[in-house]
Amino acid sequence: MSENLEVARALREIADLLDLLGERFKPAAYQRASRSIESLTEDIAEVAKRDQLRAVPGVGEAIEEKVREFLRTGSIDYLVKLRAEVPPGVLELVHIPGVGPKTARRFWTDLGVQNPAELRAAIDAGRLVGMTGFGPVKIAKIHAALDQATMAGLRRPLLEAARVAERIVSALRERAPVDQVEVAGSFRRRRETVGDLDILVTSAEPEKVFDVFESLEGATVALRGPTKETIRTSEGWQVDLRVVAAESFGAALQYFTGSKDHNVATRSLARDRGLKINEYAVMRGEERLPSATEADIYRSLDLPWIPPEIREAQGEIEAARSGRLPALLEPSDLLGEFHLHVAPSVDDAALAQLAGAAHRAGLRSIGLVPESDAEAARLGAWAVKRTSPRVLVGREVKFGDPVPNSLALPAFVVWSAAGVEPPRPERAARPHGPTGWLGHLGGDPETAAGPRRIAAWVDWATATKMPLEVTSGPGYDGLDSVSLRRFTEANGRVVVSELGLGTERTRALAVGTARRAWVTKASVLNAAGWP
Repeated sequence: MSENLEVARALREIADLLDLLGERFKPAAYQRASRSIESLTEDIAEVAKRDQLRAVPGVGEAIEEKVREFLRTGSIDYLVKLRAEVPPGVLELVHIPGVGPKTARRFWTDLGVQNPAELRAAIDAGRLVGMTGFGPVKIAKIHAALDQATMAGLRRPLLEAARVAERIVSALRERAPVDQVEVAGSFRRRRETVGDLDILVTSAEPEKVFDVFESLEGATVALRGPTKETIRTSEGWQVDLRVVAAESFGAALQYFTGSKDHNVATRSLARDRGLKINEYAVMRGEERLPSATEADIYRSLDLPWIPPEIREAQGEIEAARSGRLPALLEPSDLLGEFHLHVAPSVDDAALAQLAGAAHRAGLRSIGLVPESDAEAARLGAWAVKRTSPRVLVGREVKFGDPVPNSLALPAFVVWSAAGVEPPRPERAARPHGPTGWLGHLGGDPETAAGPRRIAAWVDWATATKMPLEVTSGPGYDGLDSVSLRRFTEANGRVVVSELGLGTERTRALAVGTARRAWVTKASVLNAAGWP
């Protein structure tokens, strides 16, 4: 599966370079093909062997030739040629928030600016003053983006984004005159990593909402208009807040949730029906159709509401049209919560609070993971007194190591893959011991090594029928959605875990990762209270 990411990155770089060279239509085609290949649940090389590359959305004759060239040689001559035409630092300018390809091209061709350092020097020397389209506010915004480029340009883990989003949404609900509040964008789709945050609200007093928004601790205002305000948080996050009319909330939420490819597909369906969909409404000529909820938007297309986690133009629209949308996993489906690490400092009172919270959440059993043999014995003595929920004590064991003897028999074992190279599938053999699954897969989904590592573990687990773990840290601790979908399509079973003392946030994020991979409760072992 690592080739998928490498091919996708090559096509994405072609798109960026073409944009810089002023091409109008080609960049979008390469971007779409890149996204499609990155999201494939099987190796692109296998698709090529079957001569089915054209079936991948966005792959036409020209792109198919380049994909085959990359698979054959590890390079694309066309990409090499484009790289020779554009100074490498200019491509870095594209990824500075507020710049983009067209603006980067102007800096390059009009000012001779070829990298972020030269752009900063040009701003400091006043060379942008007087350029068409560059007023004091925009220049200041780009300068601030350069100051925060080391953070603002990054995509960061979903769980990190959730902490920021939760804090801001909570403040808006408590302090601002808002009626509806939703976080949209890739966060709502539960992508493994998030670049920035998009928040939508309805309110009759937008100015008061913006006053609260910009007064948040550590916030720096980058832009404020009548319906939108942008801030930077102290952690370097860009957060866009939009105030929309209640009658447009469904249209705005659907539009700003994305993905881009999903929205392109829904707008194509709308055109086929003589409709027009934008972020404000569904229109039939001059007639405005109901647009207050997302269900209104999909109903106008004769579709059921499609869960945001699967809006990636990866078959969800076809499934919706034919009535085959799966019933995705819900937080309420989880009857057991396992891999709850417990430190020695957690006393019986805190454990009782945890058990009580689990009971209120509808869990029938929880699994505690101590750090030492002594802690295992202490927790075991406490657990036998609990009945609702049932408390199990397990152990986390490095893959390949023996199971500790601290308990007569641990109720379960989490085999940790952290720092362990995946075995080859042809040497498949499950470790001996009690019921268990493989966790801490480890790997950054934004690097080639991360997906390659997880793909290798998926191949091994498929061969051995070893369950794998899904967590609130997809791609870093647990399965990313692409690998997870490939695993469950091969009849793999999973355990959805929180990796902590249990919070509603982490449970929802772990379930969101599973939903993004089209997982139903039939594939989730702890949806049956297991083990």
